[in-house]
Amino acid sequence: MNTIRRDNLRALSARYPTQAEFAAACGTAPSVISQIVSPNPKRNLGDKLARRIEAAAGLPHGWMDQVQGQIAKRSVQPNASIESEGIQEWADDTPLDDDEIELPFLKEVELSAGGGKTVIEVSGTRKLRFGKYTVRNLGVQPDQAVCVSISGNSMEPVLQNGGTVAVDRAKNKVSDVVDGKMYAISHAGHVRVKQLYRTARGGLRLRSFNRDEHPDEEYTADELMAEEITIIGRVFWGASFF
Repeated sequence: MNTIRRDNLRALSARYPTQAEFAAACGTAPSVISQIVSPNPKRNLGDKLARRIEAAAGLPHGWMDQVQGQIAKRSVQPNASIESEGIQEWADDTPLDDDEIELPFLKEVELSAGGGKTVIEVSGTRKLRFGKYTVRNLGVQPDQAVCVSISGNSMEPVLQNGGTVAVDRAKNKVSDVVDGKMYAISHAGHVRVKQLYRTARGGLRLRSFNRDEHPDEEYTADELMAEEITIIGRVFWGASFF
């Protein structure tokens, strides 16, 4: 069973431009997919994840457990998307399926005559596709979700420079913060991703995973306002290239 599931997963993963995008569509981390499909697998594909992949891909229950010789032997196409009736090529202008959504990226834009000041805007071009089921199953409303790119090494080894996180903008208040969870924040027009901890009287502690180079930052409620720090939303998915 493990061999069959692994072969099917490799065939499906190969039809996505990157393993990270395939993992996003399945609602799991790229490292999980990599550990399963690598030449020397470090983990098996369990029942729960197999069913989740089937649901995200629009495949029938139990599809991962059956030999899919016809699909597995097909040539790999560089730009492809999983659909319920097999594998079809896609490009940036391919219409969304009924069970797909595109999450826009946030970007930093420097203001003209702004003396280097930046603001955060929604990109009109850069987007990442997710399955509707995947997003809603995580308790996120699709119209409240955006993606953010990671810059720098402060969140290593969990999130690498150039990685991507998806953010639920509905969780954007200090009172929404769950200690230790990751959040995207706006700091004077710059996007940052940090672990947040609530402190007394409405303050916040910002923590990086790479604490040797990036020590904790702590702000009172007044300092949050003075530093122009606001919460964009809670991180509910992330992927990095290693």
